[in-house]
Amino acid sequence: MAQTHILGFPRIGAQRELKFALEAFWRGEAGPTQLTEVGARLRERHWARQREAGLDRVTVGDFAYYDQMLNTAALLGALPSRFGFDAKTLTLPQSFELARGNAAQPAMEMTKWFDTNYHFLVPELSAQTRFDGGVDWLFDEVTQARQLGHRIKPVLIGPITFLYLAKSHAADFERLSLLDAALDAYRRILARLAEHGADWVQVDEPALCLDLPAAWRAAAEHAYATLGGQNVRLLLATYFERADEHAAWLAKLPVAGVHVDLVRAPQQLAAWLDALPADRVLSAGIVDGRNIWRTDLRRALDTLAPVAAQLGERLWVAPSCSLLHVPVSLEAERRLDPQIKAWLAFAVEKLDETVALARGLSAGPAAIADALTASDTVQRTRRSSERVVNPLVQHRLAEVDADMAQRASPFAQRIAAQRAALDLPLLPTTTIGSFPQTPAIRQTRAAYRRGELDALGYLESIRAEIAHAVRRQEALGLDVLVHGEAERNDMVEYFGEQLWGYAFTENGWVQSYGSRCVKPPIIYGDVYRPEAMTVATTCYAQALTDRPMKGMLTGPVTMLQWSFVRDDQPRATTALQLALAIRDEVSDLERAGIRVIQIDEPAFREGLPLRRADWETYLEWAVRTFRIASTSVRDETQIHTHMCYSEFNDILPAIAAMDADVITIETSRSAMELLDGFGAFDYPNEIGPGVYDIHSPRVPAADAMRQLLDRACTVIPPERLWVNPDCGLKTRGWPETEAALANMVAAARALRERLAREGTAALTSR
Repeated sequence: MAQTHILGFPRIGAQRELKFALEAFWRGEAGPTQLTEVGARLRERHWARQREAGLDRVTVGDFAYYDQMLNTAALLGALPSRFGFDAKTLTLPQSFELARGNAAQPAMEMTKWFDTNYHFLVPELSAQTRFDGGVDWLFDEVTQARQLGHRIKPVLIGPITFLYLAKSHAADFERLSLLDAALDAYRRILARLAEHGADWVQVDEPALCLDLPAAWRAAAEHAYATLGGQNVRLLLATYFERADEHAAWLAKLPVAGVHVDLVRAPQQLAAWLDALPADRVLSAGIVDGRNIWRTDLRRALDTLAPVAAQLGERLWVAPSCSLLHVPVSLEAERRLDPQIKAWLAFAVEKLDETVALARGLSAGPAAIADALTASDTVQRTRRSSERVVNPLVQHRLAEVDADMAQRASPFAQRIAAQRAALDLPLLPTTTIGSFPQTPAIRQTRAAYRRGELDALGYLESIRAEIAHAVRRQEALGLDVLVHGEAERNDMVEYFGEQLWGYAFTENGWVQSYGSRCVKPPIIYGDVYRPEAMTVATTCYAQALTDRPMKGMLTGPVTMLQWSFVRDDQPRATTALQLALAIRDEVSDLERAGIRVIQIDEPAFREGLPLRRADWETYLEWAVRTFRIASTSVRDETQIHTHMCYSEFNDILPAIAAMDADVITIETSRSAMELLDGFGAFDYPNEIGPGVYDIHSPRVPAADAMRQLLDRACTVIPPERLWVNPDCGLKTRGWPETEAALANMVAAARALRERLAREGTAALTSR
């Protein structure tokens, strides 16, 4: 009989219990014991879910209070030396200092986990890094699961992925020089897991799905020749793309099994079947771990039936990747449209799908006849639903032409008109968009949703918050203002709620990083904007000030990436529908007198395919959709965009091709490292490198921000520089926000005065 398992389960809890426990701990309202008790209860509940569903093994080690890469670094003993922490005695509060920073040190750098919207903490390595072992958290969780009577399968992030995603700030340092030391640590960990009763260990190596350089491929072969053949059997897990080019060499190594992603890369199945020796397991990731649509069980069964006939018990059935990327359960969704709800499967439901497929393979389709009938009905109703296809949208798509993706004039002509119209100082200051989402703001929105506050009362409350934000920005001396986004629950959900073709959940939360959770909307049909979404609010804010007020929109690629997207048409087509909706909003904002419009695209790099051979196609349609969204305006109207927490240097030509007048980017955690590529590329338009990290409660000094600006001026001419935080400020409190922004404005003014004294050429030549 085919075995069943998952690669990981969402750790936040069905009601976001982990989020609330973390934030209570950070506020000092709960102690370590209360926090760890919440963690223990969540793990117990999630393991019980897996066993009750009928999975053969429960996955242990997928839990983290903040991030799995941070946990791995702490387990190996490879912590950033600048904090001075001993990995063997690391406490939970210290781990949060690594993640969030402290008074002496900025937080570890954070970036996207492959092409997902999950953010991981980037390990920091140097020649002094020692993999001498660290915390016992994993072994404590294994003990907990064993005491509860579970058959376990621990999971580790593999050495190649860990080293490949890590960074070193030392010039010419080769991370692979640490491989053997890391492998020694992994051997010790595997031996301890065996002592704790583990017979299988899942080792995650999604880096094998990238275009790895030859040295890294050789390192992977060396690593698993070294780690295989221990007292535990290794299941090498690949996901997010194909990895079949590694099948031949892996087949020769003492690895007991391989997991492959048959949702994102179904074409790789034949190569793995040909390569695997007769004693190896193949874990088939056939249930989509990244999206929320119900599995077509009949098609999946047809795919796996010949595999089961060939492999027998050596076939394992699983989701394609960890279920971290989907919500916990549909059980609490009481308001979701019943027809659309019937099309969906969250993590708990995917457990049932996985077990049903294994049963169908072992006992025959008749054994799961009811499940197959239900699945067939779902697929048929989705295909035939009139709610999916909108004739208005289809007609609009047919009318799109090349001229719609072009601004009327080149940047040099536009920026001259914009400078004359906006009359901004050198190094203009602004923020990325949102201001603190206070408890009062959340309570107001909740009361309105419950019907306890009428529309007029809600409008008055939101306008009061906007006026408050505008007054504070004027007092701080910011040059280009924002309305603060008090009315917005999320930068994607807010817009999706006003567009046709979207559906929304009550509890469909997914972890983005730490305690930050998002509730991605669901694109089930053609997208259309029936009326203006932001014009009234933005115009109200503009009426409160003589300074320019930015219209704040989310771009089409980010709307796509941060939603659960329909899987019945190309993503490029859905993105174009979104672009047309945003284009209409941009035009309406301009007609209403708004002269600065920001179209955020933080997910632009995230959407890049993992394989370079696929980049050109994606970048072509992604750039085109942004341009279609943004190019309907006159020269005098300034278009901004924002990108964060990704590496951009390898796609700078595409970013330049977007032709935004101003781009703001995250750079503070990397000490302006990300800006270097923009300078080397000679990025042609204006740019705002973030000068402080908004994800940390730490308030940097004005002098520290000025030093970052000094460095920025050596890369980008000051006349093309803006001054801003890394990202929006919704997760921060007002006291730290005002303190940090006051320092930021002071840093900008100090540099302006210095440039006026010395001349801009003096600084840029340094």
